[in-house]
Amino acid sequence: MTIKTTFIIALLGLSLPAAAEFQTVSLAYEIALSDFRAPASANGGVVFKECSTCEQKSVRATPDTSYLVNGRSLELAKFREAVARVSDRDGTTLTVLHHLESDTIVSIKVWIR
Repeated sequence: MTIKTTFIIALLGLSLPAAAEFQTVSLAYEIALSDFRAPASANGGVVFKECSTCEQKSVRATPDTSYLVNGRSLELAKFREAVARVSDRDGTTLTVLHHLESDTIVSIKVWIR
């Protein structure tokens, strides 16, 4: 083996323990709007189903939860108004970012046509 090959193998071997330390911090769910219910208050629960046949899940929102419609940040009340006006609830998807350690919702993003 050449010195270059030996060096590359040594670097790869050193990186394996670091890869074992990765942890999932947040999960993102892509959900149909028909399987989603926005929180009633800043500390309310976000209710959604990961899939159409899955059980409903309720996760707490916080005052730090961000609500985005078409890339624009909105307050919860305006977000609720915007999603309530959507007529194609099955065809509209939103993304819910769930922080696992705190078991709270970080953000909810939706693109409305």
